[in-house]
Amino acid sequence: MTAQFRTAGPGDAEAVAGLHADSWRRHYRGAYADAYLDGDVLADRLAVWSGRLGAPAGTSTLLAEEADGGAVGFVHVVLDDDAKWGSLVDNLHVTAARQRTGVGRALLALAAQQVTARAASPALYLWVLEQNAAARAFYQAMGAAHVETALVGAPGGDPARLHGAPAKFRMAWPDAGRLG
Repeated sequence: MTAQFRTAGPGDAEAVAGLHADSWRRHYRGAYADAYLDGDVLADRLAVWSGRLGAPAGTSTLLAEEADGGAVGFVHVVLDDDAKWGSLVDNLHVTAARQRTGVGRALLALAAQQVTARAASPALYLWVLEQNAAARAFYQAMGAAHVETALVGAPGGDPARLHGAPAKFRMAWPDAGRLG
């Protein structure tokens, strides 16, 4: 089944938050506190996405949907986020059922198109948790280079939401037009 892609708007905040929370619950165990992932992560993500989709200036959020309108993935890009690294893929999440079906690849390619069309710099980067080996391998297969390692910031600035001191990797593409 082929996914359809469109720009997300304020009415999509609940679907995007649900995808985000589900992905964190599947991939961030061990880095984020179980109490947070099993508790208020959906409400937290809904507050974040309601704000982002309600005031999208300088960003692009693209939603992948099935023919019936069910959301299966999304990508959110902050254009020209960093003077050195360029635009930030702030989030890229795909449902478990649609991973390895081309949805993530298509979303990343669409994000790159947004960067080349709208950003001042062609550079693109993202952060991925060290423990998320599958995502790291995907980004490397798409041509990203691991250029930096840093500590993960606590969601919402609350250190109780972290488990220990997890690391994240900056993955970068100097030219989004050459992604993949």
